Amino acid sequence: MGTNGLVLTGVLLVIGVAGVLIPVVPGSLLVAVTAAVWAWQEHRAGAWVAFVLMLVLLAAGTVGKYAVPGRAVAGTGAPRSTVVVGAVCAVAGFFLVPFVGVPLGFVVGVFVAELARLRAARAAWRTTWSTLTGIGLGMLVELGAASLALTVWVAAVLVLHA
Repeated sequence: MGTNGLVLTGVLLVIGVAGVLIPVVPGSLLVAVTAAVWAWQEHRAGAWVAFVLMLVLLAAGTVGKYAVPGRAVAGTGAPRSTVVVGAVCAVAGFFLVPFVGVPLGFVVGVFVAELARLRAARAAWRTTWSTLTGIGLGMLVELGAASLALTVWVAAVLVLHA
């Protein structure tokens, strides 16, 4: 792969890593697909080894992305339906309020679901905050995994093109 291809690959990987934090960009998926295309174009054993390692890291990050918030929600006693309501409101928010609609819709949805369940605003907010904290930690886990995958790619490029 030439210099232009490596630069384009690097840019797409960085966009993918940043996409972990941006709700409309499929971050880890973009990193995985970009890494697969890169390994295919390199057509060397070292590139395929790096790709497999990147996939393992991305898979671990994806599992963590969902496991950490699940534990946070379970720890508050909130049912899974609370997160489902938050997700539905996040999707609605995406269409109703540009740029901030997804997180805003999620927060409002979780809070309203918990308010209806608990009938107390303070308790509903505590559950909402715990859910948001769990989701934030889950995103950090995925961001860390995607960043490590990017680091593996950089190391592989340095080794393969030294």
